[in-house]
Amino acid sequence: MNYIDFFKNDRFATDAGIRLLIADPGYAKAVLIIEDQHLNAGNVVQGGALFTLADLAMAAAANAHGRLAFSIQSDIRFLASAKKGDTLTAEAREILLHKTLCHYKVEITDQEGKLIAVCDGICYRK
Repeated sequence: MNYIDFFKNDRFATDAGIRLLIADPGYAKAVLIIEDQHLNAGNVVQGGALFTLADLAMAAAANAHGRLAFSIQSDIRFLASAKKGDTLTAEAREILLHKTLCHYKVEITDQEGKLIAVCDGICYRK
């Protein structure tokens, strides 16, 4: 199955402008170019946009094993601000894969490689 095509059905992430570039078992990469719609009242990227970017990358890495997986717990740490015009990249890497649970670390960086946010998540595999 082509998981890049599968995740085009993630309407929330797609409508937010997120593009999935790689969806391999245990690894995924997604990008988001920051526009006005992604900014909060302080003119920096809203945390929900960063979380959605991380969540899509994690979901793609987990589901690319060919078994339906759903996030059951995630936490994110915002480390630096991003602004309009920045290109953010989320890379999800598998830390642990078991029969019913899997764990991922997602790093979001800007176009200069600056670390913007880190997300850890656990998924349940059906």
